[in-house]
Amino acid sequence: MSRPLLGKVCVVTGASRGIGRTFALNDTPLPGSLQETAKQVEERGGTCIPVKCDHTDDKQVEELFDKINKEQNGRLDLLVNNAYAAVKTLSQPGFSAKSFWELEPELWDTVNNVGLRGHYVASVFAARMMVPAKQGLIINISSPGGLMYLFNVAYGAGKAGVDKMALDCAQELRTHSVAAVSLYPGVVRTELIDDMLSKVTPIDNQLKMFENGESPEFSGRGVVHLLSDPNIMKKSGRILFMGDVASEYGFTDIDGTVPFHHRRLKDVLQFRGHTWLSMFIPRFVNVPRWMMAVFLSKL
Repeated sequence: MSRPLLGKVCVVTGASRGIGRTFALNDTPLPGSLQETAKQVEERGGTCIPVKCDHTDDKQVEELFDKINKEQNGRLDLLVNNAYAAVKTLSQPGFSAKSFWELEPELWDTVNNVGLRGHYVASVFAARMMVPAKQGLIINISSPGGLMYLFNVAYGAGKAGVDKMALDCAQELRTHSVAAVSLYPGVVRTELIDDMLSKVTPIDNQLKMFENGESPEFSGRGVVHLLSDPNIMKKSGRILFMGDVASEYGFTDIDGTVPFHHRRLKDVLQFRGHTWLSMFIPRFVNVPRWMMAVFLSKL
């Protein structure tokens, strides 16, 4: 069996469930725990060291990277900034119908502390290991909310910040041969989303998009290909759509399908209910990146 990441040292934040779990592959009533993730990684031939870390506490994050530095002799190949605490909040029925002034200001912290700020803090400590080694890759998990209106103001501002952070980190890291990118997974059916879908009737419009979403493992496959790419520095500073990553490296989801792609015109039209029009659009027609925000906001 191919093991492209053999010998690599990778840190995945928020790895107990969802796409973070598959990047790495808490006790909660939902499926998924650090111990479960570690077991699955071991079953696939890897080595996993689960560490509980509160990403609202900078000291705990610093201690995590100190531990890695000591135990891995200063080596760190990959950081996936994935920890996020606002999924449940954002997915509450009717929540997206409220304007920002109708919500409490604390929403900003709920959405962006374990998110934009947490990604920055983890990147600081990761870069302190990667720069001296002159190698490494930092991946910020983001979403099209950085390019268009999605959910609410706090969410969009946070995702736009995550994208800009990847761009600016790449600028400062380039001379040290360390890459930084922002990655947009598609519509992902995580364990939390599946749990919500099973309990909410009727399904809120914000959740409907997840009914036919991609598996969490699809993004995991993309991360493996990016870290294995000897020319990854050419992508440093870019926003990468999972659909584009899959097309470039030639892989599919675990069931052999090609999931929804945010830039594929046919998929976007179908998603927006323009089924009759999508029938006449070939699958290879993509929306240029610079048109994404304008196009999607007008449909």
